Amino acid sequence: MKFIRRKTLAAASTVALGVGLAVTGGLAPASAAGPETTFLVLAPQGASTDRAVARATAAQGTVVATYDQIGVLVVRSTNPDFVRQVAGAGVESVASTAGLGAALDEGETVELTGLAATTADPTGEPLFAQQWDMPMIKVPQAHAVTAGSPNVVVGVLDSGISSSHPDLASQIARDKSASCVGGAPDTTEASWNPTTSDHGTHVAGTIAAAVNGVGVTGVAPGVKVAAVKVVNDDGYIFPEAAVCGFLWAAEHGMQVTNNSYYIDPWELNCRNDARQRPVWQAVQRAIRYSQSKGVLHVASSGNSNYDLAHKNVDSGSPNNGTPEVREVNSACLVLPGEAPGVVTVSAVGPTGAKSYYSSYGQGVVDVTAPGGDTRFRTQGVPSTISDAILSTTFNVTTRTNGWGYKQGTSMSSPHAAGVAALAASAHPEMNPGQLAAFVERTATPLSCPAGVYNPVPLLGSEYDATCSGGARNGFYGAGMVDAHAAVR
Repeated sequence: MKFIRRKTLAAASTVALGVGLAVTGGLAPASAAGPETTFLVLAPQGASTDRAVARATAAQGTVVATYDQIGVLVVRSTNPDFVRQVAGAGVESVASTAGLGAALDEGETVELTGLAATTADPTGEPLFAQQWDMPMIKVPQAHAVTAGSPNVVVGVLDSGISSSHPDLASQIARDKSASCVGGAPDTTEASWNPTTSDHGTHVAGTIAAAVNGVGVTGVAPGVKVAAVKVVNDDGYIFPEAAVCGFLWAAEHGMQVTNNSYYIDPWELNCRNDARQRPVWQAVQRAIRYSQSKGVLHVASSGNSNYDLAHKNVDSGSPNNGTPEVREVNSACLVLPGEAPGVVTVSAVGPTGAKSYYSSYGQGVVDVTAPGGDTRFRTQGVPSTISDAILSTTFNVTTRTNGWGYKQGTSMSSPHAAGVAALAASAHPEMNPGQLAAFVERTATPLSCPAGVYNPVPLLGSEYDATCSGGARNGFYGAGMVDAHAAVR
């Protein structure tokens, strides 16, 4: 029986080189015994939130944000009986999000010392020779056609972006950036800069690092990125932050978002679980609404080497408590990666073969992209860090900018998001569904390896994987994203 091993969608390792959103304040809650807890309160689909707001206030809740577009409230309360008291007419469901955060795995950092035109030459960037990932997806050829349009904005739903980084300062759409930590947007620049994690800065560099004679190149340096911070200072992504992030992207004209994370401490969010279902409903509503507003979402498949098409048992969740063993089935999904319409991305290393850690699944993975594989050369140990992905970094201790390596499906997803941004630049008439289909159609098919695949046998049989399918298969989906084909 296959078990899911609990790992986050964040970088597996790091080595650094050097909404029309209504925000309301409810009545002050009466005295109540219990810690302050955040809740998602859902009104019936399509109905006004007025009665839900009234019920939440009457149940001693403070309404932090009202997302009328999707009928979802973010409420805080110290009332231990809030869930029971808020139930009634005007409220479809309610869920506490306490303990529902998913942590980012930051890995090790070692610093290096001494270090918007429509077309660009990325090969002249000082560190381009170490970016094996960019030639793999034909970025130089694409940039000869277009490096992307500044009218295209990619929302980086992550841990923030360093606004002072020399490869990113010119690339950030500051007027479209915000922190959604807590469930309501904060547009102050300090709020959406990184505090305890440089994960979002690395992701942003892969998408759009400038061609400016400094550092690295991004896949689409002609486009803009918006920092949409959804990771709190403890490294957790709570459902209310993700909902806020999707709505913010929808209401601020973003064409693409990158989502290198999953929601909930359970890697699989089960629709048939009474506690998890309201979270699943709220996230689904937010994703569907943003898609209707022209946003394509791109997401990581995960770092658990798990077959997402054949779910049986989850033995490693939740990540913020004592792991439990529970049976799972097709009602249990990785969010946002398995939400309808989201482009789900697996990872490959320098050879173009599936990275040892990358999750997969026939009918789940849509495309693949470089995410790094530091173990294949040695079959497991030790690692070769130059086989990871080089991008922009921010040292959260010294508060200094730099460049460095990370690996994971967190790194493959922004490559695909960058290709989608290039495609949106070249074909602005496409809606999200058409754009997703185009990115898949222009991908280069990759064949399944024969038999049981394990590039790291010295790490053990837990990295065994079997690929199924033909031209479109469980390891690679429609194939390797192709930046050049996407702009032709």
